[in-house]
Amino acid sequence: MGWDLDAFAASAASVSQDTAAMYCREMAAFAEWLGQSRVGASPGSARAAGPGEVDLREVRRYLAHLSAQGYARKTVARKASSLRRYFRWAERTGRVAADPTIGAMVPIRERRLPRVLRSEELRTLLDQPRSAVAGDSRARRQRDIAVLELLYGSGLRVSEVCAIRAGDIDWERRRLTVNGKGSKQRIVPLSEPAAAALSEWMSDGREEMADPSVAEDAVFVNLRGRPINAQAVRRLVDRRASVQTNPHALRHTFATHLLDGGADLRQVQELLGHADLGSTQIYTHVSRERLRNVMEDSHPRA
Repeated sequence: MGWDLDAFAASAASVSQDTAAMYCREMAAFAEWLGQSRVGASPGSARAAGPGEVDLREVRRYLAHLSAQGYARKTVARKASSLRRYFRWAERTGRVAADPTIGAMVPIRERRLPRVLRSEELRTLLDQPRSAVAGDSRARRQRDIAVLELLYGSGLRVSEVCAIRAGDIDWERRRLTVNGKGSKQRIVPLSEPAAAALSEWMSDGREEMADPSVAEDAVFVNLRGRPINAQAVRRLVDRRASVQTNPHALRHTFATHLLDGGADLRQVQELLGHADLGSTQIYTHVSRERLRNVMEDSHPRA
């Protein structure tokens, strides 16, 4: 039986097309390695091997091979995740009798605590952002401030900012419909500063910058008047910040400040659009670390 990667990709409806394509590439690489690694096979004479022939020993050998080739632990862990996802699907659909990845040891990914902006860094970025370029235009500044307020005030991902359409904004209730990962939608409130900045941009700056023939109802546009992309948002943050930072640091700061203020973890999970509560729990560690630092800096007997 073949690997049926097209059917596997079609089954991955909960992820983006790019992610599904990545799963298939990584499974194709594993299949190629498997054929070449069989006893007596060489790169020029490798025989085809199907998923039903794979056992735990070969999965472990493949992961060890990747590590020996110098792949980062994070990359090996991702490739192992692709294997697990494929073989769970193959077992579920009767393509293999048992999942051979069960029991395979994968590298433990290092989880770095996300960077949280200090109060003065955040205040400077939102209230006194530096000029993006010489002769910074009013419209460009309005757009950038609205983006920054959404990244921090509503904790949006970069991709979610890029995907906002005019119809997603509920001005009366001051909230926003967000199109998140896996085509999942959620409703998030707009902070007062974010709503004000967004209103100013939409009623003034956007009309000056947008090209109606290509921008359609995209809320944010680039300097050519087209819908903004993730790379442009990252450059925007980098140019406006007084210290090195990135858009996701604003999302981290949003979540940490909510927990510091007493918000419930599940409420923060809902606001961030995390499918798994475990993804949100890292912010509890950030919050505790911040409290520990405050105590050490402030308490005379810390």
